[in-house]
Amino acid sequence: MSNLIDTLKWRYATKKFDAAKKISNEDLETIKEAIRLSASSYGLQPYKIFIVEDPELRAKIQPAAWGQSQIVDASHLVVFANITNFGTEQIDAFMDNIVATRNIPMESIQGYGDFMKTTLTALSEEARNIWTSKQTYLALGNLLTAAASLKIDATPMEGFEPAKVNEILGLTEKGLNASLIATLGYRHEEDATQHYAKVRKSNEELFINL
Repeated sequence: MSNLIDTLKWRYATKKFDAAKKISNEDLETIKEAIRLSASSYGLQPYKIFIVEDPELRAKIQPAAWGQSQIVDASHLVVFANITNFGTEQIDAFMDNIVATRNIPMESIQGYGDFMKTTLTALSEEARNIWTSKQTYLALGNLLTAAASLKIDATPMEGFEPAKVNEILGLTEKGLNASLIATLGYRHEEDATQHYAKVRKSNEELFINL
């Protein structure tokens, strides 16, 4: 456990990446698997994740991300896109996956499927979109921890214009919306923020025992 805490102390939101250093395919696959195994509400994973390596695409995205250098300098750019208007079609696909993975009859989980449909379709489309967007933050948490465990730097970003990223990546017509961005790579030796002391609330201020 002490290794985990040391790892979390090591990580920070990297401001300047070394563009010459690239993540190995093996490490990238480990991070992807950590994202895939992330917790999500009902296990539905109501999102898609785009790994953007193409330099031209990233150059187009940079202005939509307030010109931040990490977009083009990091080894990899990850775009978390929540599914919009999530509904029965996606739930049915999830149910089919449960049946195939666990080798059980659909009848044994039909009640669970009906419960999900009743609960989620009762929400407005706006509320469902907010919900699916929130789910991407859970997946981001796994990315950050997995990357840090591999001594790979990561920067989570909300500072971008979703509508423009949607247009660049053609997300809207796919029923998706860019909700989060993360950059992955290795810190540049000139990034002064790596030397800053980590500022967090004390246990006394943060936690309340009841």
